[in-house]
Amino acid sequence: MASALNYLLITLIISISFTTITHGAFSEQSYITLPSQKLTHLHFYYHDIRNDNNPTVVQIVDTPKNVPNGFGSIFAMDDVMTEGPELTSKQVGRVGRAQGLFALASLQDLGMTMLTNFAFTEGIYAGSTISMLGRNPISEENREMPIVGGTGVFRFARGFAIANSVMPISTPQHFVVEYNITLSHP
Repeated sequence: MASALNYLLITLIISISFTTITHGAFSEQSYITLPSQKLTHLHFYYHDIRNDNNPTVVQIVDTPKNVPNGFGSIFAMDDVMTEGPELTSKQVGRVGRAQGLFALASLQDLGMTMLTNFAFTEGIYAGSTISMLGRNPISEENREMPIVGGTGVFRFARGFAIANSVMPISTPQHFVVEYNITLSHP
């Protein structure tokens, strides 16, 4: 029993590599490389729909009209995710959703802070989520935001999302955003 435990401990130590780098007196970084990490790339579109019948985005806090760029406005979203840019495209995971909050958080431009959970309900990712939290300067192309975690298959996920508005087909009532997400997870 003791030799089996020792063998397991030695195998674990050999399969994990540690690196430590010191940057002056205030900073030290340690890197741990685990052998079982996967790299996953996801590509989909989500649809912000603002209409009176079936909205997927609603404003929950409004600001006075004299505040630039709608600064301080807060919205809740529960957007459908699709494989293609059209709303009629096949839904990701049959009913995959992009759910969360975003707030207009910049006085200088149309920058928002987003907290979004991408929820998957079918297939190999059923019951799993990916969490994104970061600044989204919505008027720029290739907006990069961090993936800060996940659940299920994506537990301990980290990575990044690149968002692009699909302007040729977007309207104020139906705004389409393309997402490319790259993440590392066990």
